[in-house]
Amino acid sequence: MIKKSLLSIALLGVTFLSTNSDACTRVIHTFKNGDVMTARSMDWYLRYQTDIWKFPRGLKRNGLAAKNPAEWISKYGSVIVAQTTAKQAAATDGMNEKGLVANMLYLTETEYAPRDLSKKGIASSVYVQFLLDNFATVDEAVKFIKKGSVQMLPVPIPNSKHLPTMHISLSDASGDSAIIEFLNKKVVIHHSKKYQVMTNSPIYSQQLALTAYWDAIGGHNFLPGTRNSPDRFVRASFYNKHLPEAKSYREEVAGLMSIIRNASSPFGRPDPEKPNVSTTLWRTLADQTHKILYFESTINPNLIWIDFNKFDFSKGSGSKVLPIPDNAEYMGKVNKFFHKEKSLEFAKIPTKK
Repeated sequence: MIKKSLLSIALLGVTFLSTNSDACTRVIHTFKNGDVMTARSMDWYLRYQTDIWKFPRGLKRNGLAAKNPAEWISKYGSVIVAQTTAKQAAATDGMNEKGLVANMLYLTETEYAPRDLSKKGIASSVYVQFLLDNFATVDEAVKFIKKGSVQMLPVPIPNSKHLPTMHISLSDASGDSAIIEFLNKKVVIHHSKKYQVMTNSPIYSQQLALTAYWDAIGGHNFLPGTRNSPDRFVRASFYNKHLPEAKSYREEVAGLMSIIRNASSPFGRPDPEKPNVSTTLWRTLADQTHKILYFESTINPNLIWIDFNKFDFSKGSGSKVLPIPDNAEYMGKVNKFFHKEKSLEFAKIPTKK
């Protein structure tokens, strides 16, 4: 029976490895000294303008739904990474001053529910910001989402024919984790500290089957090496589990960055028909213990970071932005390079004609 079970899982794993190939990876690591960090890679076949924003507490927000939009005032300050075009912007990654991190990743299998006007609507472009504005922990956010009083609504991806099929990962300063998926017109939540690694397709329950299979095999002698989503999930899980204990803070950052770089995709010819197999555009590492957000563009030579302790997040302190052009030459801590700007205009849900 054991052999048959392993064989079934193995065949399932081979099926995943051959049929799914999505972009982006996210890894959480809790070190023995209690430090918690979350790293992610952003892979896509189109390169958008990337801007890093600092937002204070006390900002009035709107969910941007045409009817019955959610409205709120930011409870916590945050720093986000936004993908921006001439007329649209979306928050895809970020951390708030309490150490809550939210990451948006692509998921082919997503199927959103039809619009329910009894629920407050929040555009997908601002959903990450909504979570960072309102919650200090994963548990708080999950409990709220389970109430079902708000609904995430998809905003088209600029210059792309692909649907905005997304899932969200959350982590906090305690090392807690949650994956939020929208499947078969329902919200599905996986919530546990043990859910440390996430990629894209297949859906998360099937990714966990991959974990069971590869845990039985090991990994010291063989690991799948393609840039397909299941392969990256297996590699990131193995290396995260076997990451040597750091001897210094510098080794903590370097160790987790080595894992997320290993799960990244090198430059290559993008295939618009397979947006899931794409070049890594940038990587972030959020230090949720010391409140430092690291950012690494794959087209720029240097790792940069934002120290939350050097920012004023108080109400009325204003929004600030740091554009990251392709020819950026920033190095090290970049707080001083942010400049004041009117708050970001998030992409709205198109009105049906």
